[in-house]
Amino acid sequence: QSAIFNFQSLLTVILLLICTCAYIRALAPSLLDKNKTGFLGIFWKCARIGERKSPYVACCCIIMAFTILFSE
Repeated sequence: QSAIFNFQSLLTVILLLICTCAYIRALAPSLLDKNKTGFLGIFWKCARIGERKSPYVACCCIIMAFTILFSE
């Protein structure tokens, strides 16, 4: 199955996207800051979520890791 049809895989992909965008913005902010609108603005928004909600994102990553490791 693809990640679109499996809810747990979809959540994993979204969490990885948020974490990756926040990491890229920390290394090279100019890459994401020039694309605040349009299709590439999704990555800028994910980076913002990763920066501002980082404790919640970290807790979700830990919970997701435990569910992947121990539920399957």
